[in-house]
Amino acid sequence: MKFLIRYLKLFAMICILSFICSPICFASSLDNVFVWSAEGDNITNSPDTIDNQNNNIETNASSISSDENIINTVETSGDVIESTNSLTIESGSGILIEQNSGKVLFEHNSHEQLRPASVTKVMTILLIMEAIDSGKITLEDSVPCSENASNMGGSQIWLDPKETLTVHEMLKAICVVSANDCTVAMAEYLAGSEEAFVEQMNSRASELGMNDTCFKNCHGLDEDGHLTSSFDISLMSRELLVNHPSITNYTTIWMDSLRDGKSELVNTNKLIRNYNGTTGLKTGSTSLALYNLSASATRDNLSLIAVIMKAPTTSIRFADSQKLLNYGFSNYIYKSFGNKGDTVKNINVSKGISTTVEGILENSSGVLLRKNDEQNVEQIINIPDITSAPIESGSILGKIEYKLNDEIIGSVNVVSKNSVKKIGFWTTTTHLLQNLFIRSK
Repeated sequence: MKFLIRYLKLFAMICILSFICSPICFASSLDNVFVWSAEGDNITNSPDTIDNQNNNIETNASSISSDENIINTVETSGDVIESTNSLTIESGSGILIEQNSGKVLFEHNSHEQLRPASVTKVMTILLIMEAIDSGKITLEDSVPCSENASNMGGSQIWLDPKETLTVHEMLKAICVVSANDCTVAMAEYLAGSEEAFVEQMNSRASELGMNDTCFKNCHGLDEDGHLTSSFDISLMSRELLVNHPSITNYTTIWMDSLRDGKSELVNTNKLIRNYNGTTGLKTGSTSLALYNLSASATRDNLSLIAVIMKAPTTSIRFADSQKLLNYGFSNYIYKSFGNKGDTVKNINVSKGISTTVEGILENSSGVLLRKNDEQNVEQIINIPDITSAPIESGSILGKIEYKLNDEIIGSVNVVSKNSVKKIGFWTTTTHLLQNLFIRSK
């Protein structure tokens, strides 16, 4: 009898222990598939399988518990980038970058390959500006219109095959009203045919690292395989704005005309009129691509580029782009520390025909900062008090580094403004004779 009682007690203890431990074991066994909630009634798919637009995930490591006014962020190598669609844009894809550095401040499906529509023309405009700035063509050149160009359809200014416009007029029509006929005419003028020009577009895209892009035409009308991403659009937009800033003479036009006032032009980018600081850049829409926009703006020395793709309506396209730009201007500043060629220090030179050399900034210097971090930036100047000749013009003499919380966030080389020859018999004699000749005048 005693044996039976002991057996029943042991059996009861095992059952109780099994019942107590079972929830812990259950949560642990599903660790790779589900995130377990302490409340016991909320089990959600893991971050690898969840739709980030419609769900909130709470984990101990990867998310920050927040109220509606705090945005979750992901930190990468000390930099803060907004997590996927934390700004709740309604468009299929979007990205926000700082123009000078190219740093990504927000991204949502930024590498998804989508139809760009007329935002394609950012690359067309880039190649035109490169041809102008290299001296290959001028703004005054006359550009003919082929039958092919005049029959393009879509957005156009109704070019006539017997008509010619200047490069300046063509650019205006492309940038302001997205004229497909002018786009093709310029492509044929620069490369001989649209097909050859498209090859140049793809080659340039490859050089810029636009790995999500394949161009099939120069205008953006729907064509199978004609794809890019919001990330790639930000790359070519930045290249255009940074290296060819005069393009904003065209992309900021709200209303203008051609043909002695007979053809009225009104910009398709409504931000030009409605958003303070807008500098461009290009709209695009088709029935398949929906509504796209590469928008650029500058305020208080901070330049931003926001790209929106696959917006369901044109109003959402502009609203989402403004949301991204507003986020950037509200949270970041661009702090400039000096311009290219600014003098940093006069450095003593030994064994040279001159006793000093002027050290100047190799490039313009500045960093992107979160607001309120400006006072915490430390500038460290690494330049010797003395250097030896010979010194070539443009030789690196030292470096300036910028630190925030012990992390290097930027740097710029200090280079020699002029050359200094090493002292010697012939150089000394020549130098003395030159000085005597100058004084005798």
